[in-house]
Amino acid sequence: MDRDSRGVLWIRAASRPGEGRPEFGEVHSLRQRRAMRRLLCQVCGGPADQTAAGTLWLLPDFREDWPGWPNAMANAEPPVCPRCVEVSVRLCPKLRRGAAVIRARECPLVGVRGTLFVRGDDGPVRAANDVFAFGHPRIGWVQAFSLVRQLGDCTLIPPSELAGCAP
Repeated sequence: MDRDSRGVLWIRAASRPGEGRPEFGEVHSLRQRRAMRRLLCQVCGGPADQTAAGTLWLLPDFREDWPGWPNAMANAEPPVCPRCVEVSVRLCPKLRRGAAVIRARECPLVGVRGTLFVRGDDGPVRAANDVFAFGHPRIGWVQAFSLVRQLGDCTLIPPSELAGCAP
């Protein structure tokens, strides 16, 4: 039960809907997988905004990192709905430093974020936390905690184009 249909081993996470408080930077593994598979808003759990222009994403703004950002970016953050953009920017410390609203026409599931284990003298030993493509030869040795989508055909959206959003 701990491995999915692709043979990926998933970290165990208790499911207690409605309990607890958000821990920014520590996304609940089961909720993250569900949101990424179904393209649900990472904040409210409702449908993410999808139009002919693409699915709506709210990301830390790293557009200076490479030309064409965020095209071809491996992303473990689920999409959002317009209603949750403002509250996300206000409450998430990572987004307060700079946020970008993006539409991506392409966003296939491509892999997982997780911990790669290698053989040690006394059993498996943690080797690296990273993103691993589904076709990676060592994917069976990864304990995953997040699904990853690759964003493509992206457009940066001015905040004024989304009602109620102010990154």
